[in-house]
Amino acid sequence: MKTTNIQQIDLSKLPSRVLAYGFTDELLDLLFPIEAGFGLNDDLSDERVEKLKRILREVLRPLKGKLPDSYEVLINGFFEQLPEVYDKLIQDAKAFVESDPAAESIEEVIVAYPGFYAISVYRIAHELYKLEIPILPRMMTEYAHNKTGIDIHPGAHIGNSFFIDHGTGVVIGQTTVVGNSVKLYQGVTLGALAVRKENQGARRHPTIEDNVIIYAGSCILGGETVVGHDSVIGGNVWLTASVPAFSVVYHKSDVKIRDKSDLKAVIDFVI
Repeated sequence: MKTTNIQQIDLSKLPSRVLAYGFTDELLDLLFPIEAGFGLNDDLSDERVEKLKRILREVLRPLKGKLPDSYEVLINGFFEQLPEVYDKLIQDAKAFVESDPAAESIEEVIVAYPGFYAISVYRIAHELYKLEIPILPRMMTEYAHNKTGIDIHPGAHIGNSFFIDHGTGVVIGQTTVVGNSVKLYQGVTLGALAVRKENQGARRHPTIEDNVIIYAGSCILGGETVVGHDSVIGGNVWLTASVPAFSVVYHKSDVKIRDKSDLKAVIDFVI
């Protein structure tokens, strides 16, 4: 089939999705090896780490010329950060256990909770993002998005002890700043007020300070919007202006109840 007026696309200059996704899962298995019990091996020169370094080099190979430094500097810099990433993830897992009555152990959170999986991939991808490695961090977080329904841009800045309950439909934009001990429920959007290409690189997403709880379905939008620490945002709130610390923001529904006998005909819809 012949096509016209279509820009040529060369996917050979992008990382392999198979390798990128495989690297993501193998790296998580390194951090939390089921067969050996949890705990990152302090010896980052072991055979498994060297294997992952080789895989990462292959993933980055198509990006040669677009990388800010040599393979060795970037790869070694990334793996040097893994102990810190591990420590943050353990804090996240503890936050899940402390926040969710259904969570019986850290082990359960690590192997079974989609929110924790999405946060884990985000924290790994964020380290690659900070190293200015192109495209790969986004591929990794979109892989987690596909598996969990939770969309966290690798450029977002998220503090310690982060908790996402259920999680489906959560969106956290590129320039979002989230403090420590923040809790999000399903369907929360931390987004931009408008989607305009000319705003690329500008601060577009909100700041959520420490100890904030945001309940299901709420949208908090805009780069100048700040939710003060220790605030509670109720479900289905649309928020485009800042609120001070210790605020309680909620959407008041107009619910009307009447006796069924007042109806002229029985409502029996089949959907």
